[in-house]
Amino acid sequence: MRKLIILAALFSPLALADAISVASHSVLRLPNKSSVVHLQRLEVADSATLLLPASLVDLKIDELHLGHDARIAIVPADTTLQIEVSRASLGEGSQIVAHGAPGTYEKAAKAGRNLALQLHELQASTLAIDARGGAGAPGYVGLDGANGKPGGCTWGQASRGANGDNGGNGHDGAPGGRVRLALPADFPAERIVVQVDGGAPGVAGAAGKPGAGGASKGCLVYSTAGGAAGKPGVAGQPGLPGAAGELILQRL
Repeated sequence: MRKLIILAALFSPLALADAISVASHSVLRLPNKSSVVHLQRLEVADSATLLLPASLVDLKIDELHLGHDARIAIVPADTTLQIEVSRASLGEGSQIVAHGAPGTYEKAAKAGRNLALQLHELQASTLAIDARGGAGAPGYVGLDGANGKPGGCTWGQASRGANGDNGGNGHDGAPGGRVRLALPADFPAERIVVQVDGGAPGVAGAAGKPGAGGASKGCLVYSTAGGAAGKPGVAGQPGLPGAAGELILQRL
């Protein structure tokens, strides 16, 4: 009941919640009508996920606890998400995931979310952030050519097979995100793992296969020669990889 009350409060443009807990092996999504949220305590248990909506642009957390393999997953958006945490404790294998979405045949791939993350106190074996760009969609596969028709016994001739269609070009991968980190001065640099690679390029669409020529047809009086096969299509070109993002590291 308490969780429901908290989530209802988060529907306001500026939301202040006492605490939110995400149970082990479960997923909780914050409402998408709040652009600014302040949490006094956020706990994401082992192997659980908290999903932050695209509408969120400013998140303040007084106390953050991520369990083993816990995740904070961030929906892609064009706006930068600012996260400020007073005290953070991150379990082994935990991660902040802000990677872009892969492209589809109808939509281009989305870039990794730009982040401005400030952690005033941090206890963690590793700070892991994934802000890679989404992969480009593959090109369309060319249609195979239709087979030719056989000739008749009294007139006509076998028809030629149709050419295969060309394959479509792969789509480009999306750029990686821009991550600005502000961390305590004593947190070791070798424990920071941030991925801002661009998205993989979409593979080229395969060429359509040629249609077979019409079969020859032998008759008692009249016979027809077989039709020629069509030509294969041309494979498409692969897309381009997305541009790499940027990591900016500052010390508090």
